[in-house]
Amino acid sequence: MNTQVLQDTTAFLWAEADMLDHAEYDDWLGLWTADGLYIVPIDPDATDHANTLNYAYDNAAMRAKRVRRLVGNESISTMPAARTIRALSRLRVIADDGATVTVRGAQDLHEFRRETLRQQVADVTWELDRTDGGYRIRRKVIRLINSTDALTAIGYLL
Repeated sequence: MNTQVLQDTTAFLWAEADMLDHAEYDDWLGLWTADGLYIVPIDPDATDHANTLNYAYDNAAMRAKRVRRLVGNESISTMPAARTIRALSRLRVIADDGATVTVRGAQDLHEFRRETLRQQVADVTWELDRTDGGYRIRRKVIRLINSTDALTAIGYLL
């Protein structure tokens, strides 16, 4: 195990989680490659996300629209804005070809909105492209452990 790669990717992913929890969405959008995909599948075993039903399958334009809805008061499902705290754990580098690093980990997200505290737990896989300045997200797949159940409105980014 290359502990330096694990340390570097962990720092990057912790920064991403912190940006989301503090609504630093413009900075978060800047973490992505131009062709990056943000995916929240319904079927936890799906691998062909382009040809299956997903809660989210966002390219750059869709990520930007999702952020605008979160901050622009355009959607009743995002008002009032949820306060969130993400905890990432068991991060593990599962592939590294020199250009792209794939990291898998657990995310425990707590959301507080309208006097209600909810929890979303997921198995997350990030594909990170190496750049001169660090990493960029090429693909993020968030497999909610309860994805096949009826979900309440999710008015934030996972």
